Amino acid sequence: MSTREPLVRNISDTALLAAIYRARETERPDAVFRDPFAWRLAGERGDQIAKSMPFSERATWAWITRTYAYDEFIKQQVREGVDMVVNLAAGLDARPYRMNLPASLHWIEVDLPGILDYKEEILRGEKPACILDRARLDLSDIAARRQLFAALSGTAKNVLIITEGLLIYFSRDEVASLAQDLAAVRPFHHWIIDIVSPGLLKMLQKGMGEQIRKGKAEFKFAPEEGPRFFTENGWDVVDVRSTLKTAARLKRLTLWMRLLSFLPDSQGKQGSRPWSGICLLRNRSAAQTSA
Repeated sequence: MSTREPLVRNISDTALLAAIYRARETERPDAVFRDPFAWRLAGERGDQIAKSMPFSERATWAWITRTYAYDEFIKQQVREGVDMVVNLAAGLDARPYRMNLPASLHWIEVDLPGILDYKEEILRGEKPACILDRARLDLSDIAARRQLFAALSGTAKNVLIITEGLLIYFSRDEVASLAQDLAAVRPFHHWIIDIVSPGLLKMLQKGMGEQIRKGKAEFKFAPEEGPRFFTENGWDVVDVRSTLKTAARLKRLTLWMRLLSFLPDSQGKQGSRPWSGICLLRNRSAAQTSA
């Protein structure tokens, strides 16, 4: 009987998949972003993981679009005066190195020790564009994350939280708990998230679920109410960008998918309809304080 280790060993390994898609996009003459560090970060293992997932390979456009949309929201928030970005489950993200950011911006990467150690080794000698610090932390440790959030609250006035590709691995209750913990920190003004509908969750579970489950990385979170889930947990929805429609604008879709992109979009309940989006949220308590 084979006891060969699965390619996807844990949730952290999915960061290799994201990195390989960034690397491929970077090589395109019409790339919507450039990440010169992505190939080094993904490595051979990242390429192997991607090639082992035909469903994911057919949906490369979604990975690229998500990264692009996060980039655009981050640029917007920086222009509007953000003085700190906190990247929860930062994985192999290289934005502090690849984006044009103010030197005074403070960027905090939060993730497990293993993946942050790996990234530090790969990027050793590279200079970030802004002030960069890393916090080695398991976000499922509620007491530890609350302690970190409290410490950060005293060091900045206008904080942007980003959770790219994270929430889908949490249960509904876990996402609500995290949202409430973040909302309780008033300097945490905005939060960028990505979510999927129950219909798309089922497709992902069918297409990628077996390999993901082998690595103990199960897809879970897909609220029927869509982005409005967060309004019950301290956050107001500012902007929602459909992944499909954004990908169509970026010319990253096949003909069939482009035709689907013409269907009316909804930012409310999604149900069985395959849908995903990238959303900008505003902390209600911070908005009330500023008012």
